[in-house]
Amino acid sequence: MTGLQIIVLAIVQGLTEFLPISSSGHLVLVPYLVNWTDQGLAFDVAVHAGSLVAVCVFFREDILGLLRGALQVLGGDRHLPQANMALAIGLGTIPAAIAGLLFASWIEANLRDPSVIVVTLSGYGVLMALADRYGKSERIIAGVSIRDAIIIGCAQALSLVPGTSRSGVTITAARVLGFGRQDAARFSFLLSAPVILLATLYKGFELMTGDAAVPWGQLGLGAAVSAIVAYLSIEFFMRFVSRIGLLPFAIYRLALAGVILYVLV
Repeated sequence: MTGLQIIVLAIVQGLTEFLPISSSGHLVLVPYLVNWTDQGLAFDVAVHAGSLVAVCVFFREDILGLLRGALQVLGGDRHLPQANMALAIGLGTIPAAIAGLLFASWIEANLRDPSVIVVTLSGYGVLMALADRYGKSERIIAGVSIRDAIIIGCAQALSLVPGTSRSGVTITAARVLGFGRQDAARFSFLLSAPVILLATLYKGFELMTGDAAVPWGQLGLGAAVSAIVAYLSIEFFMRFVSRIGLLPFAIYRLALAGVILYVLV
């Protein structure tokens, strides 16, 4: 990969990982549209590691609270607020982890295609707009239940399909359940951390045990750029989502799907 490819793709990953517009879809589309070769497993691992760093730094107080909550759960104090949140995040991670183990390889081989992305971008974009328009915003993140966590976690499992958007589909599910925009986004981003960590460790293991040479300098650059851009992306979204809502992102998804369809035809 050239330096330009690394920086462009890292910016794309960092910008789209936490905006509800699908990072995986963009990482498939950008090389396709500009005729670059696929960036490969190693680069995907690096930029996702950068995104993980960004979410952990931005939500560092929440992450520390989740760690304290996990200890409270192990100590039997499951009804304390931090323990309830830790349990919710843990249970909400299970559906995506199982789906990843069972279907990730098949999805990677069969669904990384622009025609699939057209459907997922547009379909989930419409659902997101409707959920945001008619969601009641009556609930806050402190009131998340185990049922909520499992429903949102099952929605997160759908994001394995390119073009879906992990943040988009989980925020949509949270809005359907009545959570306000900021609380839906906060829970979505916290829920993403364990899944990104598991995916990074899994792909990293494949990388380390493989025979291919690892370009550590390129990967380090990609991870650093992705981390910085992802942090700024989270900050932007959390600051303005209550004002602007999700409709602009839904419109962007529909417009991008239209462009892809035009290019394919």
